[in-house]
Amino acid sequence: MNQYLDIAPEIAEALRAGQPVVALESTIVAHGMPYPQNLETAQSVEDIVRDGGALPATIAILDGRLKVGLSPQELQRVAQSPDMVKASIRDIPVLVAAHGNGATTVASTMRIAAMAGIQVFVTGGIGGVHRGASKSFDISADLEEMAESNVAVVCAGAKSILDIGLTLEYLETAGVPVITMGSDIFPAFYSRDSGHKSPFTADSAAEIAAVMRAKWELGLKGGLVIANPIPLADEIPAAEIDRQIQGALVEADTTGYRGKALTPFLLKRVAALTEGRSLVANIALVRNNARLGAAIAVAMAG
Repeated sequence: MNQYLDIAPEIAEALRAGQPVVALESTIVAHGMPYPQNLETAQSVEDIVRDGGALPATIAILDGRLKVGLSPQELQRVAQSPDMVKASIRDIPVLVAAHGNGATTVASTMRIAAMAGIQVFVTGGIGGVHRGASKSFDISADLEEMAESNVAVVCAGAKSILDIGLTLEYLETAGVPVITMGSDIFPAFYSRDSGHKSPFTADSAAEIAAVMRAKWELGLKGGLVIANPIPLADEIPAAEIDRQIQGALVEADTTGYRGKALTPFLLKRVAALTEGRSLVANIALVRNNARLGAAIAVAMAG
């Protein structure tokens, strides 16, 4: 057990007993949505995971401790604290040494989940290669972590603000299986169709669990991307949302947003430009991902 890791007793007991556990990130709570929708969504996602037969383990860094499973009071703290750093892999040792507070990204949540022995992680959308990366070199740490940690990431595809084609190319180079649930088209967060074919397709949680077992029993290091398209009733068509994203990208460029501040800025601006439709879609897709994540965790435990 890592000396900096605090696993909630309920989660620790479930892991010892081989029961299904699903990791959840905290950046979506602290930086992905406004209050109180962020807290309400986090609570509902935890409830969905429980209803699906698994235990939710929301992950964050609080007072320098790597927390796996948050109490209601800790979840409220993450949702409302103004000093909650957006914490990726590079930030973990700094926050631990300084006894600081951080909301974990996809990359850092994967790493901490792997430390705890959790194999399934639910998020909204993964980071990836940003548009214009040939000049900015802006590539999310999420992608490198996919090749490092043995954790399956259930998501609604890559965020629509990214260059999805290059993101898929990067994942192929890193040897990360990308499986889309129930479709041969890779989704783009708010939209079911990114315009890119999915490398692999599955029609059930059991199929996905079988691939996960095969990968790790073969000794193949790293995770998997499980892309779960947003429900049809909640999607924003790609052509429509892309216009809003292009506008937000122009604003980001002129105002100087870069690095870890870029994605929260873009998501906030897209929400404003769509008059809140993107926030509604974001909540719907993460709830949908929680259902699939719980089913996969149950299939793995079974």
